[in-house]
Amino acid sequence: MRSLRLVPDDTHFRFMHWRKAAFAFTLLVTLASLASLAFQGLNLGVDYAGGILVEARALTPFDFATVRTQLATLNLGDVVLQSFGGGQDLLIRFQEQPGGPEAQQSALDALKALLGPAFQIRRSEYIGPQVSQELLERGLLAALLAVVLIGIYVWFRFEWQFGLAAVLTTFHDVIATFGLFSVFQLEFNLTILAALLTIAGYSINDTVVVFDRIRENLRPHKRLPLTDLIDRSVNQTLSRTLMTSVTTLLAVLALLLFGGPALRNFSLALVWGLVIGTYSSVFVAAALLLHLPSLRRSEAEGAAASDAIAPQERGYDLP
Repeated sequence: MRSLRLVPDDTHFRFMHWRKAAFAFTLLVTLASLASLAFQGLNLGVDYAGGILVEARALTPFDFATVRTQLATLNLGDVVLQSFGGGQDLLIRFQEQPGGPEAQQSALDALKALLGPAFQIRRSEYIGPQVSQELLERGLLAALLAVVLIGIYVWFRFEWQFGLAAVLTTFHDVIATFGLFSVFQLEFNLTILAALLTIAGYSINDTVVVFDRIRENLRPHKRLPLTDLIDRSVNQTLSRTLMTSVTTLLAVLALLLFGGPALRNFSLALVWGLVIGTYSSVFVAAALLLHLPSLRRSEAEGAAASDAIAPQERGYDLP
């Protein structure tokens, strides 16, 4: 029984031939993301901008969509509605209302009146700007530490060139996701930060697979120029990379299409992260190794001897 494959095993794509175009696209995405973050910033949700959190328990069956529609009539701004506890508990968060403490209490009273006797208010909390700022700072610090620790692991697992390339590639994926939310002013909250950490882990997983194959090929192909060796390694892992990405993408697309408003931005971040992470693993991560100190002591000799290598050993149709 043959296993399902999206691409054949013996592909000979010349990925490194397109590395300059890939670097240009990567630089464009990174600069656009940084510029948007600098001038527009992020559209922070209740978790990071401050607001009111209410936990309520339903005493009778209710329709989630109907409650969401009713909450929209209160004009409280961005409202986050989540169901938990077997579907009978609701967590409602809405942004801080202008007008001081009296405005916050008025909004809370209006919410309680809307829910009525069908819901029991179990707790209500006000999240101040200082607490929200601390949450944001700690969340960003966690993302930064995750990327750095990933790079340190790859450094010790392989060589420092691999570690540096992995860190730069993962930073690119994370910054590109920040840029997506900044450019389109999508709400950025705790769930999106969780998506960012997931993207970083997924991206480095694909990158390590490619790096491991490059390291395996360094010994048996000592005379093969590094450019051709990287192409060979990426082609050998391409089937696995695409199969993993596509199957994961199908699951995340289901969340995006059918998960409802509560999961929409989270799913969108994962979809974008999967696409940009797969792209960077194939076109960027390995190509960076060509612009770092050589992984070989005699790379110059290998390049000089490339003319003597038979085309069958290269495995690529070079112009």
